[in-house]
Amino acid sequence: MLKLLFKGLISPTLTQSYSIFLTAIFSLAGTSAHAQNRFLPEVSTVVLPTSVHTLMGNSGSLRALDKQWRANPEDLKIALAYARQVFNLGSSEGDLRWYGSAKAALRPWWSVTDLPADGFFMRGLVKQGFHDFDGGLKDINQAISMDPKHAEYWSWRFSLHLMQANMDAAQQDVYEIQKLFGSEEANIYQAVLLYRTGQPLPALKLLGESIRSASYQDAASQIWIGFHLGEASRVANQPDKALTLWRRLLEAYPQSHLLRLSLADLLNQKKKYKEAKAVATLNSSAITSNLTDALLMQALIASRGLNANDEVSLASQMAARLQTQSLRQESLIERPRLIYQIAYGNNLASGLALSIENWKLQKEPTDAVLFLQAALALNQAKSAEPVVRWAAATKYTDPQLSPLIEAILKHPSWSGRS
Repeated sequence: MLKLLFKGLISPTLTQSYSIFLTAIFSLAGTSAHAQNRFLPEVSTVVLPTSVHTLMGNSGSLRALDKQWRANPEDLKIALAYARQVFNLGSSEGDLRWYGSAKAALRPWWSVTDLPADGFFMRGLVKQGFHDFDGGLKDINQAISMDPKHAEYWSWRFSLHLMQANMDAAQQDVYEIQKLFGSEEANIYQAVLLYRTGQPLPALKLLGESIRSASYQDAASQIWIGFHLGEASRVANQPDKALTLWRRLLEAYPQSHLLRLSLADLLNQKKKYKEAKAVATLNSSAITSNLTDALLMQALIASRGLNANDEVSLASQMAARLQTQSLRQESLIERPRLIYQIAYGNNLASGLALSIENWKLQKEPTDAVLFLQAALALNQAKSAEPVVRWAAATKYTDPQLSPLIEAILKHPSWSGRS
């Protein structure tokens, strides 16, 4: 099993990042892109929203922990346990309400300087979840200084360095992971760094060896390595290999939001709309109200591609969700909002403005594609110069990004001729 319990390189969501950057990684939303404190409910009003996990019958332990925390809000050990569980749900599902619950649990210790290592670590995770990347990294660094042999801390530091395009620091993290936890573990992180710096073929070799290793046959490892193996295949212009792999893994692990979202997204990119819609909606259009925002957005794109009758209904659901987020004063940019405004075409001007602000905070391939799409559609190629510089510096490219950058550089507005 993976020693590092890696968050994922999705972006939020994923992830995706999608986060597993999919961060998870990850998940961004609201009317302003700045990492301000978003709506934070009073402890008495924090609610447990419907989720794909609770719908699958796993709500008992969470509700018990929630009850325990409410009864003992000043108990750090209980608060950390509760914050971790709800933060993990927020990362996997791209639902900022879970992040709000995690922050509410940690509020009594939000500014203190004498936390234990796991306290600094958990607070750092929640800070970066709200895009306070500098504050999150500072807390995680403090946790590492107190407990350098705690593998999970290094994993998240690597992900934050990658998200900020600090490739030298990410490489140093890989070296430290190798010294502390061995080459087999470090090779996975090295592979991720390779395909994020324009070297997908050696990444495929390392990830292929890892996914077959006896050390990584548990579900969490297979999902995490499998996601990155598929991403490396996609980056190497081998989309069919990515699709085949993700289909197989999703059949084995149907609970994985990361795999489902990644597969639906790539199917939509390849105009395989019928399958994309089935994957995104879990083969049942009757339960779209229970989908995460990210999956609902993929279902909407698929419906438009199919010219399906439910496109208007799905678009209405998506608009209502984004409006609700705005009313809750969530101040982060969620990727489904960017996709809705740019790829779906709801509001290109707003999407470009959000992309410009978002890029100051994080630099993920999916966000780069959306940024370039909006800049081209609005004849404002020069606005995308930060993305062009990032691609040149990191040497990252993929089949979506490459033609967009070429179009930006050839666009009249790039040189001011338009």
